[in-house]
Order: sequence, then structure tokens, then C-alpha cells
Amino acid sequence: MSNLGQFDTDFYQSNYTIDNQEQSCNDSNAYGNLYGSGKPQASEQPQPAFVPPEMLLSSGYEGQFFQPAFNVDSYSQSPYIDSFDEEPPLLEELGINFDHIWQKTLTVLNPLKPADGSIMNETDLTGPVLFCVALGATLLLAGKVQFGYVYGISAIGCLGIHALLNLMSSSGVSCGCVASVLGYCLLPMVILSSCAIFFSLQDAFGIVSALVIIGWCSLSASKIFISALDMEGQQLLIAYPCALFYGLFALLTVF
Repeated sequence: MSNLGQFDTDFYQSNYTIDNQEQSCNDSNAYGNLYGSGKPQASEQPQPAFVPPEMLLSSGYEGQFFQPAFNVDSYSQSPYIDSFDEEPPLLEELGINFDHIWQKTLTVLNPLKPADGSIMNETDLTGPVLFCVALGATLLLAGKVQFGYVYGISAIGCLGIHALLNLMSSSGVSCGCVASVLGYCLLPMVILSSCAIFFSLQDAFGIVSALVIIGWCSLSASKIFISALDMEGQQLLIAYPCALFYGLFALLTVF
């Protein structure tokens, strides 16, 4: 036990005093003053850099930075603005011309009116689609759901008459033009189906009315075809298959 107490006394024994600490601090300060300190003093101010007089802005400068001058003449003469102004309207780019649609409708409603071949030769499907939907809607109001038959007969009839006209004419005709003419001439059939909403057509008056409407549609279609394809003297030959085509729609409407 005496040896252990002697060991503890020797372990915690120290000759370090406060006087020795102050002396070491003074020695380190003297060493720093002798060799110079690497840190600048807080009181020392950095010297301003030299700037040449040419780089100094003059007091009379009135320009603006990063703002180019605006020239109205160069903007007005831009080719992009001119090309944008010369672009056609959106409906004309889509092939929808209400003036031509109205002229074609009047041509169909008046079979004795001469047709304009330049207008009738256009591939305009806006009116035909509208008249097909109107025919299906009027049949639906009359209690007949015949949308499938209307679209099917229209597609098969357009293909058949297209092939027939290509065989009869030397210039040829597109399928879109045939569909456009046949669709516009479907307007009298829409009138007949509208009458079927209010009274029955399964009598003598209805049958006579259906025959008149078939002749009206086929006469208008053949008139437009011979005007657009320069097929003078062949109107009756074209009117016969057109009458068969519109006869199918008359059967759907009457019965």
C-alpha cells in the first residue's frame, strides 16, 4: 500500500507553474517579431490599384449598356413579317370555302342552273359529310337507325361511279371529286327524309315523291359530272347509275 501511495503522488506531481506559461508566451512573441509575422495587421489598409486614365469613363457619355438601337425600317422590311401576311386563311388551307359550298348547294337545288366546272372539280368533303350526317339524323328522328347503311352505300356507290367515270372520260377523275359531287347531290334526299318525320311515305304520294327526288338528285349529279369532265352528250348515260345510287337511299327513306 505504501508503494501504491508513493506512485500516485509521483504521478500527479508536476513542476509546471503559471510563471512558466507567461514566459513561454513572451518567447513566442519575441520569435514572431524577430522573423516577421505572415498575417497582416488589422490597422494596415490595402493600397488602391493603379487605373490608367484611358479606362476611366468620361462624364459626357450618355449611352446605355446592352440595349441595341431599335430601327423601325429594318423591322418592317423583315421577310418573316411579309411571309406571315401573305399566308392564306386557316379555313382555306383546310380546304373549307363557304362561298364554294354555297354555290354548289344552289347548283344542286336548281337542276336547270349551269354548273361551274372549275368549282365542281374541287375535292370538297365538308358539305357531303354534313349532308350524310343530316340524312342519318332525319332517319333517326323518323324511327330508323340507318347510319351504317348510309355510310356503307355511300362508300360503295362512290367507288363504283368513280370506276365508271374513269372508263367513260378521257381526262379521268379523282375519287374525292366523285364523293364530293354525289354528297352534295344528296341534299334533296335529306328533304325527303325530313318529310318522313311528319307523315308516312308508304303510299302513292310518298312513292311519287321518292321518284321525283331520285330524278332530281341524278339530274343534278349528271349535270355536274358532264360540266367538270367535258362529257357533252353523255348526261343520260351518267344519270342512270346515279339514279340507281340514289334509289337505294330512297328505299331507306320510304320503307
